Amino acid sequence: MTAADHVTGPVPWRAVLAETEARLAAAGLASPAVDARRLVEECSGHVGADFVLGLDEPAGVEELAHLDALVARRVAGEPLQYVLGRWSFRTLDLRVDSRVLIPRPETEQVCGFALAQLDRWLAEEPVGEAAVVADLGAGSGALGLAIAVERPGTEVWAVERSEGAVEVCRANVAGLGPAAGSVRVVAGSWFDPLPEALLGRLAVVVSNPPYVAADDPLPSEVAAWEPAEALVPGPTGLEAIAQIVAEAPRWLAPSGALVVEIGETQGDAVSALARAAGYADVEIHADLNDRDRALVARLTHAG
Repeated sequence: MTAADHVTGPVPWRAVLAETEARLAAAGLASPAVDARRLVEECSGHVGADFVLGLDEPAGVEELAHLDALVARRVAGEPLQYVLGRWSFRTLDLRVDSRVLIPRPETEQVCGFALAQLDRWLAEEPVGEAAVVADLGAGSGALGLAIAVERPGTEVWAVERSEGAVEVCRANVAGLGPAAGSVRVVAGSWFDPLPEALLGRLAVVVSNPPYVAADDPLPSEVAAWEPAEALVPGPTGLEAIAQIVAEAPRWLAPSGALVVEIGETQGDAVSALARAAGYADVEIHADLNDRDRALVARLTHAG
C-alpha cells in the first residue's frame, strides 16, 4: 500500500507523513520518523521552519508518486542519503550517490583538524603566501570543498581515482559558487596526478582513505551500498594510510601537516608509521565519542 493508493480527494501532507513513517517503521528501519520527515520534505518542498506550516496543505498526485518511489528505495535498504541524492557536510549540501562514501560527522571533525593546521600554517608563513591543500581520495569532495569554502583563497587539489567519484566531485565543485575557481579535480591515485611544481609546497595534505581491514565486519547497509574500494584497501586496513604517510613528506612544505582519518583501533599503528617516516610531531586526535579518529603529523615541531 502506498500513499498514492489512498488518494480519493485532497490529502494533507500531515497524513502522508504519518503513513510514510508507518511504512518505514514496518520495514524495521532504525529511524522511521527522521527518515519520513526528510523524504516528505524532499517531495513537498516544505523544509526547515516551513515544514510544519506546510503539513496541512494538500499533496499532489505527482508529488505522492515521487514520494512512493523514494520510500520504496528506502524500504529496500538503500541509505537515506543516496535516496535523497544529497547530504550535508559542514556548510555544504553535497551531491552523493553509491559511487561515493556518505559524508559522516566524524569526517567533519577531521576537516576541523585540517583547518586548524591550515590556520597555523597561514599564521607562520609570510603574508601573501598562497596556501595549497591536497585532498587525497576526495570522493564527493567533502573535505577539500569544505576547506575551499571556509578558507577563501586556498588552492585545493582534489585527487580521486574512481571515474564515478570524479564525476560526483566535479558536480559538487560546479555547485560550489565563487570558491569553485580555487578547486582543481584530478583523476589518479594519491599523489600521482599532482604536478611536480607542488613538491614541497603543500600546506596541508588531508585524506579520508579506505581503512577497513578485509575481515572487519561492516553494517549491512554500508557493505551493500557504499563503494567497497573506498572502504577496504587490503587485508590490514593500513595499506592506503601507509602509502600516504610515506609519500607525503616530499610534497609537504617544511611547516606543513598531514591529516588523515583513521579507524578507532589504528592509532598506535598509524603513529608508528608516521614516526618511522620521519615526522617530527605525531598526534592522534579523538572524535566526539573519544575514539581515535585522525592522524595529525608535521615534518617540523610546531612553534
